[in-house]
Amino acid sequence: MEEQILAFVELMGGRGNEELLRPLYQAAEREMAGRLREGLSPEACGPAFPVAAAWLVLAGLEAGTDGVTSFSAGDLTVHTGGDGAGAMRRQAERLMAPYLADGFAFRGVLG
Repeated sequence: MEEQILAFVELMGGRGNEELLRPLYQAAEREMAGRLREGLSPEACGPAFPVAAAWLVLAGLEAGTDGVTSFSAGDLTVHTGGDGAGAMRRQAERLMAPYLADGFAFRGVLG
């Protein structure tokens, strides 16, 4: 599965060295696998799983930039983009929605 996820990361424009991509890939795979409905495996999700995990890797790469799209030093100029990392995470969630366990849990109310 690692090869597929990293191939999608590359196809989606993600760049990074192996030392950076490996922990991001591992975290993305654990996160998605941990949220699957009971009885489902990553392989049972078909291509949705590696693509969604790739979105999470890209979100991790984007989060490291804090949304800064350009920076100048003379007469200081900083341009920030939108919430690219958040948008990528939401895309991954939408893609995996049919396979994810319901995240809502009613824990009770103290009275």
